[in-house]
Amino acid sequence: MPKFTQTIKHLIIINVIMYFAPQLLNMDLTNLFALHYPKNEHFEVWQYLTHMFMHGSTMHLLFNMYALWAFGSPLEQMWGRNKFLFFYFSAGIGAGLIYTLVNYYQFNGYYEQLIASGVSSESLTSFLKTGNYSDFAHLTNFSRTELTKFFYLYDTPAVGASGAIYGILVAFGLTYPDAKLALIFFPVPIAAKYFIPLIILSDLFFGITSYSIGNIAHFAHIGGAIIGFIIAWYWKKNQFKFR
Repeated sequence: MPKFTQTIKHLIIINVIMYFAPQLLNMDLTNLFALHYPKNEHFEVWQYLTHMFMHGSTMHLLFNMYALWAFGSPLEQMWGRNKFLFFYFSAGIGAGLIYTLVNYYQFNGYYEQLIASGVSSESLTSFLKTGNYSDFAHLTNFSRTELTKFFYLYDTPAVGASGAIYGILVAFGLTYPDAKLALIFFPVPIAAKYFIPLIILSDLFFGITSYSIGNIAHFAHIGGAIIGFIIAWYWKKNQFKFR
């Protein structure tokens, strides 16, 4: 079992406090700290950092913290605290930025189509603020599913350390490609060099199709994986420069 390194321990403690403290104090910090769409009234720049410490459920928190400990500890032992923290926050913030870019592209696509179909910008603004389908549906031939997706892009914030965790998974795979990994629902050990790309491809599939289960920010996962790969690959290729 991997050693519980100090940085990993502190990150887990902060995440646990940020999840349970608001519940105990009957507070909702979602509008303040979760990552909102930039045109949403609750959006703030600091949310690219703070959303990494927010989680949607206890299972969401447990899975992320387990992965942080299991795959992050060997990396911190190898890199040291400062490089690990730089990597962790770069992957997490990068995941948020890529997630926003994808949402921006999708949102604008819907917005321009609705404007082109004759819907006024005032009606769209009203719909996005209220989410009232009954008052809006008669203005367009868009299906309820399409309008739901449009409203979801604007209204639903992203939470969780998953983007940073995906960056860690990729770095772990590059560093220990032959390590055997397995999922709870698929308990067959597979080498990391095959296992991790499979997970990322699954996120890509669910992100571009309508088969996703639940409100999962698949493109945040992919964004974290991309940033994690770039940094880990660069460090591995140029490691001789640090000696």
